[in-house]
Amino acid sequence: MADDRWNRSIVLHPGDRLFAATVGLIVPKSVRPNHLTLLRLLLIPFVLYFLSRERYAIGVPLFLFAALTDWFDGALARTRKEVTEWGIVHDPLVDKLLIGTVLFVIVLDHINFYLGMALLGVEAFMIAVGWYRKSRGAVEPANVWGKIKMVAEVCGVMLLLLALWLRINLLVDLSTGTLALALVFAIVSILSRIM
Repeated sequence: MADDRWNRSIVLHPGDRLFAATVGLIVPKSVRPNHLTLLRLLLIPFVLYFLSRERYAIGVPLFLFAALTDWFDGALARTRKEVTEWGIVHDPLVDKLLIGTVLFVIVLDHINFYLGMALLGVEAFMIAVGWYRKSRGAVEPANVWGKIKMVAEVCGVMLLLLALWLRINLLVDLSTGTLALALVFAIVSILSRIM
């Protein structure tokens, strides 16, 4: 159930308006934002299975769909005023699980190992800090830097997956650069929380 304290001062982003004018029109009222978060969680093993078997024709679109549900659940929650504490806590956790497991299973084999490990370390640190703050009663929605980090990570992973699927080596370099930017945004996100 939506919590009024999270829904009183919602600010719609341009992406929310785009969602509401397109995909949001076909999402049934019975589908809640947290349902999409759970769907993303349930898709992770399937994404990993197909990617690890190099069945990119299935795994890449499935990863993209799972990643898009992150946009969908947030936009749906804001446009319908259905933001919940559960969603604020679990949505970023599921995002980190999706990205982190794909980084671990696929990306570390194809990009700079240290960059991949740094991204995994930052993700693990962000999960730990989030759960620590939650245990202390502090629940904070993702900040703009964390959202930019997530977009950069998804783009970087997608570029790498497309490189593997379509055998376009140039995309590997673009992926590495995009994931390096994601690492910078992750660090900025962490610093903005503690300063």
